[in-house]
Amino acid sequence: MSAAAANASPIKALVFDVFGTVVDWRSSIIREGKALAKRKGIGHVDWAEFADAWRAGYGPAMNRVRKGELPWMNIDPLHRLILDGLLVRFKIDGLEEADKEHFNRAWHRLDAWPDSARGLTLLRKKFICATLSNGNVSLLVNMAKYAGLQWDTVLSAELMKAYKPDAIVYQRAAEMLGAGPAETLMVAAHKGDLQGARRAGLKAAFVERPLEKGPGGKADTGREDWMDYYARDFVDLAKQLGVRG
Repeated sequence: MSAAAANASPIKALVFDVFGTVVDWRSSIIREGKALAKRKGIGHVDWAEFADAWRAGYGPAMNRVRKGELPWMNIDPLHRLILDGLLVRFKIDGLEEADKEHFNRAWHRLDAWPDSARGLTLLRKKFICATLSNGNVSLLVNMAKYAGLQWDTVLSAELMKAYKPDAIVYQRAAEMLGAGPAETLMVAAHKGDLQGARRAGLKAAFVERPLEKGPGGKADTGREDWMDYYARDFVDLAKQLGVRG
């Protein structure tokens, strides 16, 4: 915890990035890809590369919506748009529409990091805890049920018809939780997300997820002075925030 965090106004609510922060999207998509390959007899795909490419298409797809090149849509159809292009790129043929739709909803079936459920249980003893993801509400609800995650409520950028890091997403989330921006702590493993939250007036807690991009990946986990909190995982964050186990 920084000196600035220690002297700031008290925190009432925590809002969490989800993909990569709460759940391990990469390993989960690889698992789903391998299951699809087994069902359909697909034998030539590097599913780690496929997962990375699917995730890499996320930001550019959102930017196309921001620029007006695509109409507003939530993350499910954006994921499908990216998926359709990847099926061509990776030369995956012979899938029925039902196969494509089921695979697209793999993002609803992501596994939580080992500390996530316990850490959330601890943090909810003292704070309101909510998602704040670009993922749509139905996706986040299904994921919570699948991964055993207990939230006080599910908030999504979909509710504002915007995407993080647009300021309105963070500010409206704090308002919906009955907290001021300075009373709301954004929790994420991504510095860009946290910097967006800080610009919107929220506090920022960085949580290390060194394996988000795989064992050989280069997740940016360095501590920086602007962070209000820096934690190894959710249990460590709970301890720093004064939650007793």
